[in-house]
Amino acid sequence: MVRIGVVPASGLGDVDVHERARVMHAIADAGLDGVLQADHVSFRNGSGTDAIVMMAGLSGAHPTLGLHIGVYLLPLRHPVTVARSLATLAQLAPGRVVFGVGIGGEDRHEVEVCGVDPRTRGRRCDASLEVLRALLAGDTVSHHDEFFDIDECRIVPAPSPTIPVLVGGRSDAAVRRAGRYGDGWLGAWCSARRFAEVADTCDQIATASGRTAVVWRHKYQPWVGLGATREDAREHVATAMRRFYGLPFEAFEKYTPYGTPADVAEALAPYVAAGVHEFDMSLCAADTDAAIEMAGEVKRLLTA
Repeated sequence: MVRIGVVPASGLGDVDVHERARVMHAIADAGLDGVLQADHVSFRNGSGTDAIVMMAGLSGAHPTLGLHIGVYLLPLRHPVTVARSLATLAQLAPGRVVFGVGIGGEDRHEVEVCGVDPRTRGRRCDASLEVLRALLAGDTVSHHDEFFDIDECRIVPAPSPTIPVLVGGRSDAAVRRAGRYGDGWLGAWCSARRFAEVADTCDQIATASGRTAVVWRHKYQPWVGLGATREDAREHVATAMRRFYGLPFEAFEKYTPYGTPADVAEALAPYVAAGVHEFDMSLCAADTDAAIEMAGEVKRLLTA
């Protein structure tokens, strides 16, 4: 079984409530499994979206679609307030939330304006995950380190069912973090072989950390270009990625599937063979409806 969450490249924040609901239903009608939302506080020119707030707004637009957050810049927030936000979101949409975290870093200034030393992002994320995981499990938490002084904190009600927490990032440190604290790795910009290697490494690190019963939920998160031809699809995704990252598309092209649904399914098939059962895709096409329809065809081809 292959599960796919998606977001149109144009996002869902700049349309009215009726259009958001229509798009959510179109995603479900296409046989897709969830909607994806990335997270930024003040990215490059100040733009961004608070992913948890956005998912709270989307939670009522469709009754069953998954709400896939990835990646949320956890080191820029306090883990207690994040735990409360997630617990509230879980009340609105029980069993539908998947929480992917990362340390960011594409824009150093975004980290600094949140009062965080960019050099401490990794350590701060580790500490936050330790606190967050315990609070989401319903534990009473006391935690004292260089970042947080927390005494006997509880978050009630704890999410039920529990919220899967995935850890994103390409570095070895991110992989170790996923093994120690995550329910899975949220991979991007890597080969199918690398993905399989990381999955094995996560399992080894989890076992060494005393986590022997993890039900892994690894995901791969590509940008995807879709069109009637490979040339059209490449232009759609190249334009969107140049605008977002401010870099030449060639820097990303090796790991960016584009083309017809059959082309994209062919490019992603090695990942399925390597054990990837879930994808979160940023869709780039001529328009939102075309993107969703073709993404549904990609899922059908991968499932077949």
